[in-house]
Amino acid sequence: MRTILLILFSFTFVKCAILTDMPTDQLPNPDLELPRLSGKKILIVYGGWQGHQPDRFAKLISDWLNLEGAIVTVSDSLKIFEDEAFLKSQDLIIPYWTMGEITEAQEKGLLNAIKSGVGLAGCHGGLGDSFRNNPYYQFMVGGQWVEHPGGKVEHRVQITDKKDAITRGVPDFSIHTEQYYMHVDPNNEVLATTTFDGQTYDWITGATMPVVWKKNYGEGRVFYLSIGHSPTTFKVPEVWTILSRGIRWASGSKYELREPYVSPVY
Repeated sequence: MRTILLILFSFTFVKCAILTDMPTDQLPNPDLELPRLSGKKILIVYGGWQGHQPDRFAKLISDWLNLEGAIVTVSDSLKIFEDEAFLKSQDLIIPYWTMGEITEAQEKGLLNAIKSGVGLAGCHGGLGDSFRNNPYYQFMVGGQWVEHPGGKVEHRVQITDKKDAITRGVPDFSIHTEQYYMHVDPNNEVLATTTFDGQTYDWITGATMPVVWKKNYGEGRVFYLSIGHSPTTFKVPEVWTILSRGIRWASGSKYELREPYVSPVY
């Protein structure tokens, strides 16, 4: 009996040690309305510009997904996108690849997988500033980075949809990081926005820009969060809550009812 108790204590201690290094969802969480991650097949692909520390993002997310019981594959090569059959066997793809170049075969494999019903989720330049020469990829994501005026600045994020399961209970919050100015698909279902003060460029004073959105691409669910420049941003409870819930939502792409988005006003 003492041996069993010692094993159980050791397992609990190790698990707690892992959790202390990871963000936690500290806000009210309508988890019962969001898909479970346990048993889901999830692919993480990371690389590109190293300033976003893609390896650290991949480890953070893969560690969390493993604790949630997901079946995780991690790749640091875009070549995996050429295996369309493998991609279509996944439930969710999470890229974190800033800038860079993608081949026609790799892009085709990814686009076809999402169209077929595989979910797509990601954040910041890892999803919203990838492959600048590929408009079809940008069409799938629903936006493309243009500028972050002033670099890292203090700014406010407003939750515009307080009923959606991804943002319900999350308060408006302030954060010191890059404030993304993006070209955005008007068909996105926008859940949160930010407003520019015009200190860097006076012609965008008062401009309201989406920060969080979800959308469809064919049969696939797509989730995007523009925050995520460095691992420290995920320690902000509101940021981690939105990202983790968005991943859960997108993971249900093959199993949940398709939500029709047609020209929502944001």
